[in-house]
Amino acid sequence: MSLVSKNPLEKCEYSKPCEAIEILIQPRDKDLGGLSVRRSLPTKERKMVGPWIFFDHMGPARFKAGQGVNVRPHPHINIATVTYLFEGEILHRDSLGSLQAIRPGDINLMVAGNGIVHSERERPEVNSTEHHLHGLQLWLALPEQDEEMDAEFHHYPARDIPVREVDGVPVRVMMGSAFGLTSPVNTYAETLYVEASLQAGQTIQLPDCEERAVYIVSGKLTCMDNLLAEHSMAVFSAQAGITLKATQPARIAIIGGEPVGKRYIDWNFVSSRKERIEQAKQDWKAGRFSKVPDDEVEFIPLPE
Repeated sequence: MSLVSKNPLEKCEYSKPCEAIEILIQPRDKDLGGLSVRRSLPTKERKMVGPWIFFDHMGPARFKAGQGVNVRPHPHINIATVTYLFEGEILHRDSLGSLQAIRPGDINLMVAGNGIVHSERERPEVNSTEHHLHGLQLWLALPEQDEEMDAEFHHYPARDIPVREVDGVPVRVMMGSAFGLTSPVNTYAETLYVEASLQAGQTIQLPDCEERAVYIVSGKLTCMDNLLAEHSMAVFSAQAGITLKATQPARIAIIGGEPVGKRYIDWNFVSSRKERIEQAKQDWKAGRFSKVPDDEVEFIPLPE
């Protein structure tokens, strides 16, 4: 999915409450036609965490019959997109010919590489009745040696994502390795993506990682007596043994990994090279990207 404006660097509030937390990001809500979206990455103060360059929290939203997600075909290069839903359903189509409904607990991994076009809509059975949507949209910057790889699409059903309890806290390791589990989802650099659900009073120790952050999907936690409020993202230092404690039931996403170097971002295009982005912009304007089968008429024009 693409919810990126012409200038993707959102204005957020920032603070540095303690040595363990490098920056605390408070994203602003943006209403996109009944769908509330909060962007934590990239921002002016923090562009990336490990290979992660984009982090959007969508919803929760309730749509009336006939309304819902309807994102027209649009392009990407040099990244991999990760879509994960807590509630609802999205129908993915792309220029490789992929057609896949993503449902809660599944992971859609779309590797843009040297270029891909996709749309995100809804099946008629979903759109024709009242329905809900709640989830995360994330982008991974590919390492420079993989930026121009051939595009790929991978779907991982919920049953394939490893789960275990750690001191009573259910954790799902979506990407990478943590808590003695390894996800089957493809990675291209050291990558971490974990979901955990805590009850009030429960704690979780963050996996050690070169760079890491926690987004609070719901609830509230503390870290060294610092409050981590709902919808905030805390970017942590490399300090080992950092523990979070839930002060009320909370759902969190832990992301991180190794840095892959500076990236430029313009609209839906991300690359280590400015000239590559300019080429992609011209290719999109000239209609040189491949079409999405069965979704070939509409498209999102390049913002001017």
